[in-house]
Amino acid sequence: MSAQADSVEPRETMEYDVCIVGAGPAGLSAAIRLKQKCQEADKDLSVCIVEKGAEVGAHILSGNVLEPRALHELLPDWKEQGAPLNVPASDDRFYYLTRKYAFRLPTPPQMHNKGNFVISLSEMTRWLAEKAEALGVEIYPGFAASEVLYERGAVAGVATNDLGIAKDGSRKDTFARGVELRARATLFGEGCRGSLSQEVMKHFRLREQAGADPQTYALGLKEVWEVQPEKHKPGRIWHTVGYPLDHSTYGGSFLYHMADNKVALGYVVALDYKDPYLNPYQEFQRWKQHPKIRALLEGGSVLQYGARTLNEGGLQSIPKLTFPGGALIGCSAGFLNVPKIKGTHTAMKSGMLAAEAAFDALTGSSRTAAELAAYEDSMQSSWVWEELTKERNVRPSFQLGLWPGMALSAVDTVLLRGNAPWTLHHRHADHEALRPASSYAPKQYPAPDNEVSFTLNDSLYRSGTNHDHDQPPHLRLRNTGVPSSVNRPIYAGPETRYCPAGVYEYAPDEHGTERLQINAQNCLHCKACDIKDPSQNIQWTVPEGGGGPAYTVM
Repeated sequence: MSAQADSVEPRETMEYDVCIVGAGPAGLSAAIRLKQKCQEADKDLSVCIVEKGAEVGAHILSGNVLEPRALHELLPDWKEQGAPLNVPASDDRFYYLTRKYAFRLPTPPQMHNKGNFVISLSEMTRWLAEKAEALGVEIYPGFAASEVLYERGAVAGVATNDLGIAKDGSRKDTFARGVELRARATLFGEGCRGSLSQEVMKHFRLREQAGADPQTYALGLKEVWEVQPEKHKPGRIWHTVGYPLDHSTYGGSFLYHMADNKVALGYVVALDYKDPYLNPYQEFQRWKQHPKIRALLEGGSVLQYGARTLNEGGLQSIPKLTFPGGALIGCSAGFLNVPKIKGTHTAMKSGMLAAEAAFDALTGSSRTAAELAAYEDSMQSSWVWEELTKERNVRPSFQLGLWPGMALSAVDTVLLRGNAPWTLHHRHADHEALRPASSYAPKQYPAPDNEVSFTLNDSLYRSGTNHDHDQPPHLRLRNTGVPSSVNRPIYAGPETRYCPAGVYEYAPDEHGTERLQINAQNCLHCKACDIKDPSQNIQWTVPEGGGGPAYTVM
């Protein structure tokens, strides 16, 4: 038995009124709104946020063109307070790419960005954290919430993992027991596919209670470049569809001109793809080689690389939001507006509404957060729900392919204005879409040119990713025999391709038999393996707090 499992000394306990898991836009907005309500009512609630990144923003990756609607509501004087929104969106362009050409198409109405801002969400969350701390919120970066605490059938908080455990399970000199953060209300804002959020959904059967469709996801890969000054157009926004993906695979690109000659660009591939030979990282490199994109990047330099999954299920895939003792907020619940390619404003609003429900419950006559039912009701009557309802059929319409999907989406959103008398559904989880390798031919991807395309190891270096090598693996196989008996022979080892960090590789053991090797120290915390593994045999858990990527401008 490992030392961690054999620990007998009690954990230190810290008591709060509200504990928030994740210092993303949802969690920080919730914390700020809670403290604002306290000031308005002359009340006092203790609020803490636990964040697995070494600092706030270190694990935050997004496009990002911010629609400031929720920010206006949360901090109306954000301009005077110095919010890092300095580049107004100025020019929207939408292209269909072939191998050599780019054809400009009308920009879909949802993708018009007048009044929005090109930002770094890493920088934005750090600014929000400053505002939260100024109001009295306690933020603990570098601590990974690894366990949900239950008491009398309700969530009673979370515990952080033990530190200083060696890979073999023994205690190192740096061993420290985890901490229990007990709270009357716990809000889970871990982002897409949060491990504790997934546990809570299963424990309370939240998806079944809501009659929700399976959640569907995409993998987004992103770089930030510094380009030549004459090519830089602050506020310019490009999106593309088409090349290099085939028409049966949903995906596309974004390219946003930031400040100071920086350009954020990335490629998004839906994880319901069928071909096990598809490699999202290599598709991203191919896209950058397109003449339209290459012309912008040549002569520039890459500053950072990263990857993260995103929810694409929309309204149909949202679970029940509340449970005894807490609620799901932000991308933990799945509020991304896929046609807009925006989720920060909806995440922030969900955190604000959850905060208001928690405040009312904890300061009311019962002074308990047995279940924050008011949050569910307020979300369903909010502009978030209205927005997602209008866009609900866009993503599932692309199950028919690129051109039928674009045509159906135009009918639904332009002609019917989101009021179609039907709702399309997601019938299967993403891992169920993968087909045997025998149905496909291996893909031959071009070698990197080291000018606009790069090896995965070179890119990984730019993410700043670092984990203590001597710690228990946070990527676990439920059955160690499945990779060699199922994944490798049937699907040609897809984990070696869908992972954007080179975590998984097959190598011969001492008997010459190829076995799956897991390089957990490379992990970007994107969660693609947890989603796409065809046997659902890979379990993503949190590593020691403070490990992972170190994003600064993502």
